[in-house]
Amino acid sequence: MDGEQSETVRLQPLPDSATNSPALAVPRDDAADDYDPHLHRQLDKPTNDVETLVHLLKCSLGTGILAMPQAFARAGLVTGVLATVLVGVLVTHCLHVLVRSQYRACKRERVPLLSYPAAAATALAAGPAPLRRLARPTALAVDIFLVVYQLGICCVYIVFIADNIKKVCDPYYEMNVKIHMLIILGPLIAFNLIPSLKLLAPFSALANVMTFVGLGIIIYFLVSGKKQGLPDPPPPLDLWGSPATFPLFFGTILFALTAVGVVIALENNMKTPKSFGRPCGVLNVGMTFIVLLYVAVGALGYVFCSSQCRDSITLDLPQGPLATSVIVMFAVAIFISYGLHCYVPVEVLWRGYVRPRLAGAAPARLRLAEYALRVVLCLITFVLAVAVPQLGLFISLFGALCLSALGICFPALMEACLRFPEKASAARAAVFTKDAVLFIIGVVGLLAGTYTALLGIVRSFQTPDAAPLVPLNATTAS
Repeated sequence: MDGEQSETVRLQPLPDSATNSPALAVPRDDAADDYDPHLHRQLDKPTNDVETLVHLLKCSLGTGILAMPQAFARAGLVTGVLATVLVGVLVTHCLHVLVRSQYRACKRERVPLLSYPAAAATALAAGPAPLRRLARPTALAVDIFLVVYQLGICCVYIVFIADNIKKVCDPYYEMNVKIHMLIILGPLIAFNLIPSLKLLAPFSALANVMTFVGLGIIIYFLVSGKKQGLPDPPPPLDLWGSPATFPLFFGTILFALTAVGVVIALENNMKTPKSFGRPCGVLNVGMTFIVLLYVAVGALGYVFCSSQCRDSITLDLPQGPLATSVIVMFAVAIFISYGLHCYVPVEVLWRGYVRPRLAGAAPARLRLAEYALRVVLCLITFVLAVAVPQLGLFISLFGALCLSALGICFPALMEACLRFPEKASAARAAVFTKDAVLFIIGVVGLLAGTYTALLGIVRSFQTPDAAPLVPLNATTAS
C-alpha cells in the first residue's frame, strides 16, 4: 500500500537526558570515530536486499497511485510527466539524506538505532548554538507531523472506501456518501481494536494480493479503451496545466512517493543496511521503478478519462463485473490497511505520551485506556472524513502539509546541522547551499500546497453555484 507506515519505527518522546547530555551539547567531529552503528544492530529477523525491495514496492501501491490521473489533469500531461520525474529525484535524494543523517546521528551518540525524532534532536543539538535549544521542540514536531500524517492517511482511506462502495451500490440503491461512511464506522472501530501487528499480518498479506491484482486490471482498462461518457472526439488534453492547480499536484505526488516512516523502518531492519543507499542499491532501484509506474498510471489514466478525472481512477472505470471486482478488491484492501496505518499513531501516543502518565495503574485500566485511545482516534478520522469528503483534496493537503516537512525540510536541516562541526571547506559549503535550497523548496511546497488544498476544502463547504476558488480543470469528483 501507499506509504505503509505501519512499519514505522516506534517513536517515543526524547528523554531529558538526551538533549542535556554533554555528547549533544558539545559539537564534535565524528569523522575519525570508528564506531559503526550498523555493526552493533541486533535484529531478530533481518531482511535481505530482495525482501526489502519487495516491501518498498508493496508500500508504494495504494491510494496515491490511484490519484495520479487526477494529479496529471491538474498539472497537464507534459508537465505531469516531467514534474513527477523531478519530484521523484528530489524525494529519493531527500530520503538518502535522511538515512545518512540518521546514521551520522547514531554514530555521534554511539548507539545502533535512533528514531526519527531522536535523530532530529541529536542533529540540531550538533548545529549552531541558536538551533541547539530547538532540539527537543523539533523532536516533538516530528512526532506531531508523523501522527497527523498517519491520521490523515486514515481519513483518506475512509473517504476512498465510502466513495467506492457508493459506486458499487448506486445502481441498486443510491445513498449519500456520508451514510456509507457511517455504515463502515463500526467495522473500522472493531478492526482497529486488534492490538497486535502479528494478528494483522494475515490480513495485510491478503490486502497486498488484492492490491497487485486490482492494479493489473486497472492498467488493462487504461490501455484498452476510453472512459464512458466522453464526447466523440474527446476534449483535447491539457499539456501544460495551470500554476493555480500545480500545488495540488505537488501535494499529491509527495503523498504518493514519500514513505518516510517505511524507509527508515526498512533500512533499520536490513541484514546489510549499507546496500540500501548504494548507487544501485535498494532505494534507488525501488524508487526508479515506483516513479516510472506512477508516470505510466498518471499519463495513461489522464488520456483514458481526459479532463474528467475523479479523485480515484477506480471511480472512472466502466460499469461491469470486472470493474466492480476491482473496486471491491481495493475497498477491502484499503479497509485492512486502515488498521495498519492507525496502529502507528496509537503506538506513538500510547507508548510515548499516554501510558507513562498511567504508571502504576491496574492492567485492566491500562487495557481500557488503550482501547479508548483507539476508538477516539478512529472517531477523529471519521469526523474529518465526513466534514470534508473530498479524497483528492485530503491527499493534497496531507501530502503538502506533512510530507514537505518530514520528507524535505527536516532531512535537509538535519544534514546541515550534523555537518556544522566539520572544518570549513568547499564541500561543506556546497552541502550547506544544497540543504538551504532543499529547505526553501520544502517550505514553499508546504505553504503553497497547504494553502491551495485548504482553499479547495473551504470551497467544498460553499454553495455549488458559487464560482470555483481554484480552477481544477473539471477534475474534482462529484
